[in-house]
Amino acid sequence: MQKLTDHYQQLLGFPATWKVDDVNLSVSGLKIEVHLCFVGDEVLCPKCGEHGKVYDQAPEQRWRHLDTMQFETIIIARIPRCQCETCGVKTIAVPWAAPHSRFTLLFEGFTVSLLQHCSSVQAASNILKLDWHAVDQIMKRAVERGLMRRKPDNVLHVGIDEKSFRSGHKYITILNDLDRSRVLDIIEDRTLKGTKKLLETLSKQQKARVASVSLDMWQPFTTAVTKLLPKADIVHDRFHISKYLNDAVNKVRNQESHELQKNGDKSLVGSKYSWLRNPENMTISQRARFDELMACELKTGVAWGLKNVFRDFWNCSSELRGELFFTYWCEIVDKSGLKPLVKVKGLMERHKDNILNYFKHKVSNAVSEGLNSKIQLLKATARGFRGFESYRTRILFYCGKLDMYI
Repeated sequence: MQKLTDHYQQLLGFPATWKVDDVNLSVSGLKIEVHLCFVGDEVLCPKCGEHGKVYDQAPEQRWRHLDTMQFETIIIARIPRCQCETCGVKTIAVPWAAPHSRFTLLFEGFTVSLLQHCSSVQAASNILKLDWHAVDQIMKRAVERGLMRRKPDNVLHVGIDEKSFRSGHKYITILNDLDRSRVLDIIEDRTLKGTKKLLETLSKQQKARVASVSLDMWQPFTTAVTKLLPKADIVHDRFHISKYLNDAVNKVRNQESHELQKNGDKSLVGSKYSWLRNPENMTISQRARFDELMACELKTGVAWGLKNVFRDFWNCSSELRGELFFTYWCEIVDKSGLKPLVKVKGLMERHKDNILNYFKHKVSNAVSEGLNSKIQLLKATARGFRGFESYRTRILFYCGKLDMYI
């Protein structure tokens, strides 16, 4: 037994003030319990760091440690309490675990690594043979640790995007660092107040150095950025503009399809996605079907053509050329008389300066869209989230690029 205690004394590598007093091995239960005792004369106050005397010892506590072979390993100890002249009686910090944790630092570090490679918290729980809530708490502490360690680095280009949370038009708003492809923080709604709160998570120095903010034309986003990041240029994102134009084309298709069906013509029925695809993404059969539709000289075809022409706007070589192209495009949209497209054109004209800012910074929400895809996968794997905080924790854990390891 002496050899076994010496063996664990070396394996654990704790300071000399902590001695392995006993090791209980249960072969049938596949469990090892390592009992530690404090043998030092002085302790440090966990609050002020000053030396003090041992006042007494707290009740026995247990911590899950890394397994020894296939045996679950538990560390058991009574933690001394420090008699500090300044702070009073305080329970000291132990070298193997964070305060109030039931797991050692090494075990939590292993769990963080496992979670990074598992599809869900439940999958990690099954491997570790732990309760789901225990693993969830380890994840939360890891995220808190990562946020505390995050340095106020320069954030030059950020993106603000929304994501559905629950049914019934419930959303979250996400702040992304476009240069580092990471989520900075999340807020539960998409209101002006919520967006301001989200931007306040940036330090004063960071806010002063933000050069551009990529976002859609949702007014609360624009107002919040104008108020809190007055030096930053707003860049209305090409992906959201493309969505507005696609929606307009689909409205033209719906209206025209209803008119044609009154005369027994069902040529537009079931063709929605034919008009939403870009030509380069069509298969041979899809292209053949699309060419048949275009040959019918439909209003929807005109709308699709105008939408597709605007794609060349993003390839203009300068802001001046972009402005000339934008003016020309608006004129031909007006001549088309297609109300859904004219309405989107009007929205874009009101935000023309912010759209043209694209040529100054050449940023878009492509990074945000990629992160959104990853977040959607997290949501689908978890089969939804009951509360916002759990959703936020998952997003920051997997998309925040935080330093969460011990």
